[in-house]
Amino acid sequence: MFYWVVKAILGPFLLAVFRPWTEGAENVPKQGPAILAGNHLSFADHFFGPLQIRRKVISLGKADYFTGRGIKGFFTRLFFSGVGTVPIDRSGGKASEAALRTGLRILREGHLLGIYPEGTRSPDGRLYKGKTGVARLALESRAPVIPWAVINTYEMMPPGRPLPKLGIRPGVKFGKPLDFSRYYGMEDDRLVLRAVTDEIMYALMELSGQEYVDKYAASAKVELERAARAAAKG
Repeated sequence: MFYWVVKAILGPFLLAVFRPWTEGAENVPKQGPAILAGNHLSFADHFFGPLQIRRKVISLGKADYFTGRGIKGFFTRLFFSGVGTVPIDRSGGKASEAALRTGLRILREGHLLGIYPEGTRSPDGRLYKGKTGVARLALESRAPVIPWAVINTYEMMPPGRPLPKLGIRPGVKFGKPLDFSRYYGMEDDRLVLRAVTDEIMYALMELSGQEYVDKYAASAKVELERAARAAAKG
């Protein structure tokens, strides 16, 4: 209920102020489970990605969003609960398996599951290598995968910027469902998982028009931070 209250309050404001556009929304099934696999450019993706979809989108988010203290922590929990985020532990190992099970449960219940295969926001607006968790979800759930590309949100609200810029129209493109039925029963094969993930990332690259980088976004962030520190030292 809170999800729809937040959407009803924020939706008209965002539509009026930012005039977001959408293409291919008809590719999102009107009922039944599906995985929305998207690029991740900005905090604003949480607002504009699901804005013009009539169904609720449940996403997986890091548990840190729900453990903050004080007034900021309260409003952070409130926001992410309101946009349909389910907290998960992203520390790896058993935590990753638990996150997978959470995603499968959401799909078994017939919901739309939103996931960002890059694992974190792009540090520079490019598209980075996807993690294979999305492939395991697709093969174990046998749910269709809908590529979901946000456009212009990096320019509007890059990482570190607290408020979005005005005058930039964000957009969302939904691609046609990807069929991985030829791989069903092969979810334990690492090569298959990588092939499925790369096919999803290729579809996102075509939809978004982003430059693709064959490395993980988290590693790229570390490299950029090191370069910035080195430049500061001069």
